[in-house]
Amino acid sequence: MGVFRLQSLVANAKQLIKLNNKHQKDVPKGHLAVYVGEIQRKRFVVPLSYLDQPLFQDLLRKSEEEYGFDHRMGGITIPCGEEAFNHLTSQLQSS
Repeated sequence: MGVFRLQSLVANAKQLIKLNNKHQKDVPKGHLAVYVGEIQRKRFVVPLSYLDQPLFQDLLRKSEEEYGFDHRMGGITIPCGEEAFNHLTSQLQSS
């Protein structure tokens, strides 16, 4: 059941990426825009390869739990602090 839920999560994220890329021309191919923050949100552009990473998938699960798949900002909204997100992405870049 966990695998099915993860596949659903990734499929929904990919669908959001397609919609996102149509509306945001400044997002380079192979990337997606995400909005990070608990109160005030900052926009980040991250590589699609992050979708395969377990640490990033944990953030997507938290996003799904908090927001479902209704992302009004035009990209995935991730409910964590900017500092924590920067730490996580630096870990993903170094691996």
